[in-house]
Amino acid sequence: MHQITRRSLLAGGASLGVLAPQLSLAQTAPAIHVLMDPNCGCCDAWVRILQVEGFEVTTETRFGTLLIRHKLDNGIPQAMISCHTGEVDGYFIEGHVPPADIRRLLSERPDAVGLAVPGMPHGSPGMGPAENREAYGVFLIRRDGSTEIFARYEAA
Repeated sequence: MHQITRRSLLAGGASLGVLAPQLSLAQTAPAIHVLMDPNCGCCDAWVRILQVEGFEVTTETRFGTLLIRHKLDNGIPQAMISCHTGEVDGYFIEGHVPPADIRRLLSERPDAVGLAVPGMPHGSPGMGPAENREAYGVFLIRRDGSTEIFARYEAA
């Protein structure tokens, strides 16, 4: 029979204290699948930011017209297109959308295609330092193709 000693109890408690935040993060980390051009450095930077923010990220490479076709076929209007597309819990995330906005989308669950940051605004996640950010908006893409501002980031 195994006897529980004070030392084993303290060691077990210390281990749990170290692992608990990681276990909590693993249970709440949204899984996001990102389609991107394999030669895109800013796409890699955005993926790393998502990972640091606790997202479980998988990637898939698509080239040129195959990537564009995927975006258009899934309801992303041409005016909203950027360099990469994420898929998370039934939503599409187009471009350099901040992780906080993705979490808000998943929390609020609007009837929408997803979010987009069209183009590649300087200072958006993966596009250079936020302290030199140009103003940009994060758009909610409705199922009818219309868009509205979901979040706005002022120039820094």
